[in-house]
Amino acid sequence: MKTDKIEICKTTVVDQQKVDQVNRELPDRRDIIELAETFKVLSDPTRLKIVLTLSVADELCVCDLATIINLSVSAISHQLRLLKGMKIVTYHKEGKMVYYSLDDSHIENLIREATHHVEE
Repeated sequence: MKTDKIEICKTTVVDQQKVDQVNRELPDRRDIIELAETFKVLSDPTRLKIVLTLSVADELCVCDLATIINLSVSAISHQLRLLKGMKIVTYHKEGKMVYYSLDDSHIENLIREATHHVEE
């Protein structure tokens, strides 16, 4: 029977050189908080499905997203507002139509890598 036991060090020796190197390379506290907030927003299944949908379809209007995800237009609009506030999606208008897309390739890469991780 396999257990998911976590192994820990049995000594208290610290490799100060490695610790210093890692501390220099870690993002600052504000960036870590923003990163955590990004993952928190993406942890919601509806918002994640919106992002996955936009990663496939380049851009869609709210009505298209509502139909694909099987939610009301107002529910999708609410989720898009949150995603826009986190700079995960962006939009442009064409007349009376508003089209949403992923804000940049970083989001698309993040989703692609996470999907590959889950599929392995």
